[in-house]
Amino acid sequence: MATAAIAEQSGKVVIRNIGRMLSGDLEHPILDADTIVVNDGKIIAVGKEKDCDTEGARTVIDCRGTVVSPGLIDSHVHPVAGDWTPRQNQIGWIDSSLHGGVTTMISAGEVHYPGRPKDIVGLKALAIASQRAFEAFRPGGVKVIAGAPVIEKGMVESDFAELAAAGVKLLGEVGLGSVKAGDEARQMVAWARKHGIQSTIHTGGPSIPGSGLIDKDVVLEADADIIGHINGGHTSLPYKDVCELCERSTRGIELVHNGNERISILTARHAHELKCLHRVILGTDGPAGSGVQPLGILRMIAQLASLADIPTEVAFCFATGNTARMRDLDCGLIEVGRAADFVFMDRAQHTAGKNFLESIQLGDLPGVGMVMVDGIVRCQRSRNTPPAMEVPVISH
Repeated sequence: MATAAIAEQSGKVVIRNIGRMLSGDLEHPILDADTIVVNDGKIIAVGKEKDCDTEGARTVIDCRGTVVSPGLIDSHVHPVAGDWTPRQNQIGWIDSSLHGGVTTMISAGEVHYPGRPKDIVGLKALAIASQRAFEAFRPGGVKVIAGAPVIEKGMVESDFAELAAAGVKLLGEVGLGSVKAGDEARQMVAWARKHGIQSTIHTGGPSIPGSGLIDKDVVLEADADIIGHINGGHTSLPYKDVCELCERSTRGIELVHNGNERISILTARHAHELKCLHRVILGTDGPAGSGVQPLGILRMIAQLASLADIPTEVAFCFATGNTARMRDLDCGLIEVGRAADFVFMDRAQHTAGKNFLESIQLGDLPGVGMVMVDGIVRCQRSRNTPPAMEVPVISH
């Protein structure tokens, strides 16, 4: 299935009768459009149906007035081998997340790998193997960007150059290995950045054996590209320290499901006050001791919309366009040239909300009616969300 997911071409797909289109772009989160045209996995037109070339489509999807958003991006996962996690001894967690609207996942390190090597040769080998494996295997069609080494003492610049040359684009959470001092982390983060590798730093109390407290001073000195789970994973720094990180750093502010919920809400409000919502991205930080959360990203969106007073359409940007731009991905935004990764949703049956946006602002999850990756429908009515009022209809 995974090989087919990469090799199969969507042909021309017309998505019509869209009730509301969420762009993923903070500047224009709702588009005045009702049609998307796709060819071979890429968006080739967005607009009103009368203005789009809809002839000769291999597939037509009638949205029946439902909502289309870019596929959701989970900015913080810990994959291991295929669609299995030893952390909870669970199979199918990635495919299950597809049913929660997630089409792309970003590894923050394959830290739960049984017997994870901690010597420099071994950690580089694991990172390269993970990158290769997930590049060739897409559980349920989900794109997993993996191969994120946990840095250890003794690494030198040539190690990062070697990883980059092999195709590794990420570092695992800085602080989960033996490198915990700010000055040492800063040097390695700089080497990684020089060679095109993006970094994330653990923030807060320890999460697994071998990790430790990473406080605000270490985070600021290390200057990683992403302040990983700023709301703790699981244990948060004091809120005043979180505020200082938001104010003194210009790096990504990552909020996760498996963190302190109160701090995630307060942080989103503070980011709004600081006018830096473009820095906010969302992850689940699963699999973890809390388990795996197929609806974790949707739950984060609903939490921030209902309790942090973030407009629903803006909260969706945190899990789509913000992450795509920060991570340099070709998905996450509904615009010509981007990957045709979409989640089709409607308000849940019997929600108190009068429409889709209001239902989430009230704290309810939406119903997912379909998920598309690279122009190919990967699932229809979700087995995990509440049932949607309406679902799209496919014709060929």
